[in-house]
Amino acid sequence: MKKKIHVKTGDTVIVLNGKDRGKKGKVLQVSPKEGKIIVEKINMVTKHVKPRKAGDEGGIVKAEGAMYASKVEIVCPHCGKPTRVGHKIYEDGTKARICKKCGEAL
Repeated sequence: MKKKIHVKTGDTVIVLNGKDRGKKGKVLQVSPKEGKIIVEKINMVTKHVKPRKAGDEGGIVKAEGAMYASKVEIVCPHCGKPTRVGHKIYEDGTKARICKKCGEAL
């Protein structure tokens, strides 16, 4: 069963709590099944990587870790404020996500 997530790949979000609270970033990946997202330059974790082929370098690599989607809020590109997502159905039958603060389409 697929779960609904209020963010999509490419959205700009702000982190609500945790060590990166208040930071903004772009959503790189969404995993609806787990309810998690990966945000650019947020929740950086260290990974120990083994060299896979001859000539590859192993070592400690920093990478973005997954975080729960409920810990972020979308930043509206029009008003620049963190906002909840609403939905609006237009007369021609198309459905769009809208900003709850300014009413503009996301």
